[in-house]
Amino acid sequence: MIRLLDFEAPLFFTGAGLSSECGIPTYRGEGGIWHEYDYQDYACQRAFDRDPERVWDFHDLRRAKVAEAEPGEGHRRIVEVQRARPATTIVTQNIDGLHQRAGAHDVVELHGSLWRLRCAQTGALVENFETPLVDRRCAEDCYWRPDIVWFEDPMNRAALQAAERALRNCDVLIAIGTSGVVYPAAELPRIAVQRGIPCVEINPEETAVSAWYTHRLRGGASEMLARLIGCDL
Repeated sequence: MIRLLDFEAPLFFTGAGLSSECGIPTYRGEGGIWHEYDYQDYACQRAFDRDPERVWDFHDLRRAKVAEAEPGEGHRRIVEVQRARPATTIVTQNIDGLHQRAGAHDVVELHGSLWRLRCAQTGALVENFETPLVDRRCAEDCYWRPDIVWFEDPMNRAALQAAERALRNCDVLIAIGTSGVVYPAAELPRIAVQRGIPCVEINPEETAVSAWYTHRLRGGASEMLARLIGCDL
């Protein structure tokens, strides 16, 4: 029997299922983005090198969809916990920035951010919230690219190390809305699981990694978080 506020250093490991409550499509679930679009045309470096304008048209649509969304009750519940327990960390696979818009801090973005641009030549980074992006070029012969981890990209080493440190130091793990099939991110919760601390999975369905978790809550993120915060599991 656990309650989140009985712990000092919770870690939330979040995926697309959390933001789906805000109207942002998931990637692989029912109605997911990759059922409609082929990543090889829109979400890998090869596609960007081949046709950056086409790739940017796709990402402008994504940015517009995310810009219309507001942080959900699940995001706000996580902020409640973080305010009550300042050592709370958030490790997210999401690129939508909704955690930060809800007021969260100490957010490790494993897969980058739609709202950050990276120069494909120099690696320079800038934040940009325009929808659509007005100037897609950072130089005459070079495009900005979204600072996100596309298919076939390596993960950002600094983000990966920050996530590993957090998982070694937390005292309870809550995984929310993640399918458990996107590697290497899907493997990260095992660090906390192997330490023997309480581990909770919140997801409407069984996942590829459900067996790792000592507690499995089947339902929506906001409803299940309310239970964890306000009453015994």
